[in-house]
Amino acid sequence: MSSNTLPKRVLVAITSYNGALYDDGKRTGLYWSEALHPYNVFVEAGFEVDVASEKGTMGYDEHSIEGDGLDPESKEAWEDVNNPLKKALKESLLKAADVDPSKYGIFFGAGGHGAIYDYPGASGLHAAGSAIYGAGGVIAAVCHGPAILPGIKDPATGQPAIKGKKVTGFTKVGEEQMGLLESMRKDKVHTIEELVTEVGAEYVQPPGGPFDDFSYTDGRVVSGVNPASAKSTAQAALKAFESSK
Repeated sequence: MSSNTLPKRVLVAITSYNGALYDDGKRTGLYWSEALHPYNVFVEAGFEVDVASEKGTMGYDEHSIEGDGLDPESKEAWEDVNNPLKKALKESLLKAADVDPSKYGIFFGAGGHGAIYDYPGASGLHAAGSAIYGAGGVIAAVCHGPAILPGIKDPATGQPAIKGKKVTGFTKVGEEQMGLLESMRKDKVHTIEELVTEVGAEYVQPPGGPFDDFSYTDGRVVSGVNPASAKSTAQAALKAFESSK
């Protein structure tokens, strides 16, 4: 199925995990800007957008909704009580098992460290992503969002859709700089590089620093490195959608 017959509708996947992670005791979860920027890109391009998590529940990464975690666009949106994404997350968040994948042409995995805790076992989101990819759609993810990609299968082969493809995501250096790698090891969760290479993908190291904007497209698989890459990753997903016509 080509993109001219695929729905102009995006399923944005978010994490259900909302546990404490940081040294200050604050929780991880959805990184606000990693859902907001893609949401805005897709809506501005004329796409409908729905949001789903594995359990139909969510919580925010607390550092993403304060201080340096908020860029001007995400700060303005966060402070707007009528922001449509905030309302959707509160009032119409879907449970993955209830999603009809045939309604979507793009699957987009938003990040936040919560993603590396629940995406690897998120069978409902995996099934939705697999169906969208199998129908000719695009699978995309940013920062820790690519933790969802190993579980998305190409129905034609039964293999992970990213096997043999190039994928990027948050770097090990970034985890070290944030002082979180030790906590991740203790919790037995893995870096994005470990997760994607384990299923036969090639991890692409970003050419700049771990917090510089960088995304990578390999066919109908699009990935980005960090919060600063959320917008460019969504834009690249739109290009991949259009180029598959």
